[in-house]
Amino acid sequence: MYACAKFVSTPSLVRAGFRALYRPLSAAVVSDVKKAESASLLAPQSIIASPQQMALRGFQTSAVSRDIDTAAKFIGAGAATVGVAGSGAGIGTVFGSLIIGYARNPSLKQQLFSYAILGFALSEAMGLFCLMVAFLILFAM
Repeated sequence: MYACAKFVSTPSLVRAGFRALYRPLSAAVVSDVKKAESASLLAPQSIIASPQQMALRGFQTSAVSRDIDTAAKFIGAGAATVGVAGSGAGIGTVFGSLIIGYARNPSLKQQLFSYAILGFALSEAMGLFCLMVAFLILFAM
């Protein structure tokens, strides 16, 4: 087992694998086509893929990239709508505090109500901003 692991992790193999990772996909496809053309002189046509099949590889990766982008949009929009729940909790806290304050001192009813409406408006605005960001992530990007 140790001998097998030592063979697989030789420095030349590691460098070759790393070089393939940072190489752009277009260079990989072009070099694969060149390898296929040079190998076609040595091997029968039934074994080697044609250059047209090699070029299809780029289109498959772009579809995967679009799927990842779409998934990221949905995840981002879902994370942005969490703020709407916070807005609901804030509105509940504001009006709960209004009831407690009115119960303690009924003579301040008008002033407490104006503060409660201000707190409601600010809390609702934050919720609407979160919802707006979610829609921007979904439809504008």
